[in-house]
Amino acid sequence: MLDVYTVSMATRYDFVSIGDITIDAFIELSKKDARVVCDIEGRPCQLMMNFGDKLPYEDVTIVPAVGNSPNAAVAAHRLGLRSALYCNLGHDRNGKDCLDALRQEGISTDFVKVHERKNTNYHYVLRYGAERTILIKHEVFQYVLPDFGLPPRFLYFSSVGESGLPLHFEIAKYLKDHPETKLVFQPGTFQIRLGYEKLKELYAVTEIFFCNKEEAQTILGIKEKDLLTLLRGLKKLGPKLPVITDGPNGAYVLEEDGSAWHMPMYPDPKEPVDRTGAGDSFSSTFTAAIALGLSPHEALAWGPINSMSVVQYIGAQKGLLTREQLEEYLKKAPADFKAKKLF
Repeated sequence: MLDVYTVSMATRYDFVSIGDITIDAFIELSKKDARVVCDIEGRPCQLMMNFGDKLPYEDVTIVPAVGNSPNAAVAAHRLGLRSALYCNLGHDRNGKDCLDALRQEGISTDFVKVHERKNTNYHYVLRYGAERTILIKHEVFQYVLPDFGLPPRFLYFSSVGESGLPLHFEIAKYLKDHPETKLVFQPGTFQIRLGYEKLKELYAVTEIFFCNKEEAQTILGIKEKDLLTLLRGLKKLGPKLPVITDGPNGAYVLEEDGSAWHMPMYPDPKEPVDRTGAGDSFSSTFTAAIALGLSPHEALAWGPINSMSVVQYIGAQKGLLTREQLEEYLKKAPADFKAKKLF
């Protein structure tokens, strides 16, 4: 395993993101040869193509250095935070491309680990309109929490592969030993499937927690649809500041004083191009706003703006805004784009 850089022990990062990195190949499917069919025996909508055919596609776009955590690091840096990323790469051309992309974005690669005889994660994104189906394959890496030197202000933890279970306990211990660091947890599919009991030590030290409504129902093991009930249920698991997104219905936060707030979506200037990364941009932008001193319900107004911008482009990072750009959108926001106190 190769360490890319020697860490400067004198650097204190505002935002260190932890999680898997990949290259996404966005393949735009031909609507003449692929279709989406819904309402089949209660199952989710199905993407259908003829088996055995040679099917033409419209275009392909390669986007390096993406994933929940890399996306978050880029969003935070563009908003003005000193950002770093801990991830694992293979010692291959794809890994080099990811490193180059991170450096171009100004993300510190002090904590990136490059592994000999390993491949960098590579995913295929099948685009059908603004929606997508992603073919994923996680390389098996050994996850070891690096020495951060001075404790970062925020650790942002998201999706890792199944071999990353011990990392969750390392992070929980780190937070207990360094209470000055705040943990932000945006669980990926594997982490949600693990369930609360296996990760209760991590939930207990989480400052800010993000998930969508359906994920909240899964985590809590209930079918309850009331957002206030779901928020309170998540808070009982440990997170001080649970945040739930509900697609076109907007986002909700439960503050530490017990007050609950709702924020609608920011209106799209035109039809979305690609919805990949909308959730990552919301969560990381909310976190960055908190790190910059905003209250939770003020931060709730920042997240939807970056999500709106991201879905206007292919990939999860191209549309991420600077602080100046985001605040300009906020000035021009419709009159009804404001946080509403629910309780």
